[in-house]
Amino acid sequence: MMGLMASEETRTMTPPPVRSQAAHDAGKPGGASTRAWTMRLLVLGIVLSALNLRPAITSLGALLEEVRDGLGMSGSVAGLLTSVPPLCFAVFGVMAPRLARRFGAGAVVCAGMAAIATGLLVRPYAGGTAGFLAGSALALMGIAVSNVLMPVIVKHWFPDRVGSMTGLYSMALALGTALAAAVTVPLTDTLGGSWQTGLALWAGLAVAAVLPWLPFVRGRVTPPGTGKEAADTTQTRGPASPAAEHARVETPRLRMARSRTAWALAVFFGLQATAAYITMGWMAQIFRDAGVPAGTAGLLLAVTMVMGVPLAFVIPRLATRLPHQGPIVLALGVCGLAGYAGLYLAPAAGAWAWAVLLGVANCAFPLALTMVGMRARTGPGVAQLSAFAQSTGYLISIPGPLLVGVLYQHSGGWGLPIALMSALMIPQMVVGFLAGRDRTVEDEAAR
Repeated sequence: MMGLMASEETRTMTPPPVRSQAAHDAGKPGGASTRAWTMRLLVLGIVLSALNLRPAITSLGALLEEVRDGLGMSGSVAGLLTSVPPLCFAVFGVMAPRLARRFGAGAVVCAGMAAIATGLLVRPYAGGTAGFLAGSALALMGIAVSNVLMPVIVKHWFPDRVGSMTGLYSMALALGTALAAAVTVPLTDTLGGSWQTGLALWAGLAVAAVLPWLPFVRGRVTPPGTGKEAADTTQTRGPASPAAEHARVETPRLRMARSRTAWALAVFFGLQATAAYITMGWMAQIFRDAGVPAGTAGLLLAVTMVMGVPLAFVIPRLATRLPHQGPIVLALGVCGLAGYAGLYLAPAAGAWAWAVLLGVANCAFPLALTMVGMRARTGPGVAQLSAFAQSTGYLISIPGPLLVGVLYQHSGGWGLPIALMSALMIPQMVVGFLAGRDRTVEDEAAR
């Protein structure tokens, strides 16, 4: 795998790598060895962080029926619970670039992992629906800032390997998502059958993800800053790094709302997130209502999520070699439509096939992350585009899971919710095709 990353394609639209602090250290005695260990630790931190970005959601999806019974939730309230992730991602994700400029991206991600660990440990035992939502919000806040900053860290430290590193990060994210879906129910049964224990155990994985980031807390992985805020930060933290100086001199400040590409990418991100959170929150319940046992339903959700492990590495590499990513968007959308049709016509009989097809469709997420890195030329541009696309996209995705819960409760079945999922796939394919065009936001959004 590392060999593949070393031979990363050259079509990624990035300028020559900016000399980072690690590269500066490489010129000192022992600097090459220090740089090598720094990069290994950074890759470990990225992988462990990615593993933690979805278990808070898919572990809940696997035990949603038990949580609903334990907390006395209606279907509409459960739908609200499945809408909390995109809401938190939208609200807190927009803060990530500012926090990174002030404290350093490494420090923010480290704090994010600590917030995930605390939220996952607290929420099952907080008492009542309100406490459960508060604990979930804390964990999701940590996920939100890490979601936004991962593409920034990849662009800053691996500018010539955006596709491969995005693929590695996306593979780890998919693996964590699938692992939580597959083993939460069996582990819960093994540990005594308490849903509280089954949800809380995932805090341990988040604690492990804190450790690799500790050496970076003092700003060693600070992404380039822009404008006055970067200058203010320099005044309080000492001389600017070469990367920050380069960014201030050569990077224009961007108005993302002026960029059609940024809007297309934001809407694409929002619609794929809608599909993903409906799948993570409700697919296991769809199978259980069709007569599939709870453990098997969890495995089916895991199959959907695990499809992203190999494809999340292949798709970004393929995307960076194509001048237009639209054909990939269309292929993934067709798989999604086929999977929804199967859920409607024969949810139990063809369950494994539908799980696979929807897993392929969910790989729109790593494709969207890759396009974030390709639609901007500079690190600061990626930071602004990532925050805009993810925050706007997650705002767009908020109503979807909630509406599914309301339709499910009031219609008494899954026909209308599945029809809604299918209908949303069409505009996702259209805006994804537009977002895949070969252009950058700097050409559209510079002041």
